[in-house]
Amino acid sequence: MSRGGVLDGGSLAIVLFLAFVTVSLLLCGLAAADQDEPEQFYTGSSSLGPAQNGLAVAGDYLSAATLLSTTGSIALTGADGVLFACATVLALLLFGRILAEPLRGPGRYTLGDVLAERLGRPAVRRAMGVVTLVVLIPLLLVQLSAAGRITTVMLGLPAGALTGCTVATGALMVCYSAFGGMRGTGFVQILKTLVVVPVVVLLAVLVLHRFGGDPGRLLDAAARRGGPGFTRPGLQFGATLAGRLDLVGFSLTLVLGAACLPHVTMRFHPVRSAPELRVSLRWAVGSVVLICAALAVVGLGACALVGPRELRAADRSGGTALLMVTTALDPTPALAGDSVLFALVACAVFATALAAVAGITLAAAASLAHDLPSPARGGRRGRGPAAREVTRARCAVALVGAVAVLLSVPAHDRNPQVLVSFTFATAASALLPVLVCAFLGRWCTARGALCALYGAPVLTVVLLVFSPAVSGTPVALLPEYDFRWFPLQTPGLVTVPAGFLLCLLGSRVGRGTDGPDGARGGPGTPPGAARWAAAQPAAADAGSGS
Repeated sequence: MSRGGVLDGGSLAIVLFLAFVTVSLLLCGLAAADQDEPEQFYTGSSSLGPAQNGLAVAGDYLSAATLLSTTGSIALTGADGVLFACATVLALLLFGRILAEPLRGPGRYTLGDVLAERLGRPAVRRAMGVVTLVVLIPLLLVQLSAAGRITTVMLGLPAGALTGCTVATGALMVCYSAFGGMRGTGFVQILKTLVVVPVVVLLAVLVLHRFGGDPGRLLDAAARRGGPGFTRPGLQFGATLAGRLDLVGFSLTLVLGAACLPHVTMRFHPVRSAPELRVSLRWAVGSVVLICAALAVVGLGACALVGPRELRAADRSGGTALLMVTTALDPTPALAGDSVLFALVACAVFATALAAVAGITLAAAASLAHDLPSPARGGRRGRGPAAREVTRARCAVALVGAVAVLLSVPAHDRNPQVLVSFTFATAASALLPVLVCAFLGRWCTARGALCALYGAPVLTVVLLVFSPAVSGTPVALLPEYDFRWFPLQTPGLVTVPAGFLLCLLGSRVGRGTDGPDGARGGPGTPPGAARWAAAQPAAADAGSGS
């Protein structure tokens, strides 16, 4: 549809949607030409330059949930939302400084490979594969649901088409991941970053323009409409003791869990040298800082121009704030879907969601096919023809996609924040303690890693199920029930220390008897440490540059 020879917002949204899908499929098709070897399929992004890999890391790191929930949190809770945006940046910065370097190296496809090589036990790889699926599947459901919703909005379809759009999005993500592999999804992540950055920056500039380019005026207007406490931390969870602990716990899990998610860490495995790693991190952190700063401006603009009451009426968690602010900035169309600005923002969100589901699917499928035991290779990496390994990985992509689509349909009407909280809490409580202890603590053993990998997720599930996030509150996952007894909505304050404690206790109990395949290990040295050290890049390479 057009008006006077010019595309209206709805038509532009369809054009942008088809253009992004077409270009993404073309990039994945080009990348599929050399994906017959496992190394190319799992780590094909080694052909990317440092700047390109950094943009791909930023694309994997920033999901649709990040864009929508960060903007909504800032619009509804003010200082708390800004704190969450800062935590998002800090998570990637800290991870890059502490753990990115030990993760890189030849022949490493997954986190399971890294830890099995470091600790010398195949059981660690299998445990890491299980935890990877436990961490990524809930996040994949959230991203897939968001992609389905935004597709219905962009194409102007009725609400009943949500299931069909979700299935179509699932089919696209299977194509991206199965045929493009690591390199193809890397191209999609780069394209996503190049789309999202200018759109959110444009939106932030338009918001500031409405207030004369003065951030102070914007903040004052947002504070007036946001009400008491908008400029002070504590509005998200309340001023009670439990609320303050929830704020600290959520910030803690966000900082510690966001950047060590497997679909983000897999981008560091194929990096060839330490200088290249540092360049990639600069590009990744710079892109994330720019996007989060722009989202902070847009969130304040949504509060000042739309208002918290209207935002909550549309979505209790503020998830539509990023899209609703476009109506206030471009008020001429009779409907939001007719706005050109709305079409641009909706396309950026769709690109974010679609790229996120592709990256998460690939990481989950890699763990399913490569880390978990298989009769074809006896649970050991590298056995069997290379073609069989790639075929198994592509079948795993299809399986993960099918399961995600089936599970996401009944989750459409539920609060997605619970699943996101579970993902971050489990990553911060299981993955981070094991990575930190394995690489920074010489006392860590495979038994300690297994205790943390299996024990921390179970504790997280128990505490979260019986928390106010699942039942007993209007915004809970199951608001019609009330079986809560754990007072905190985010269990990170308990589960993160518990993860480190489990790793410590398991290592102490198993010291002296926990070697490769049950053999006795050397005193004070983790099993497999010598083999891990020998596989590291040369010291001159690791220490070059600053």
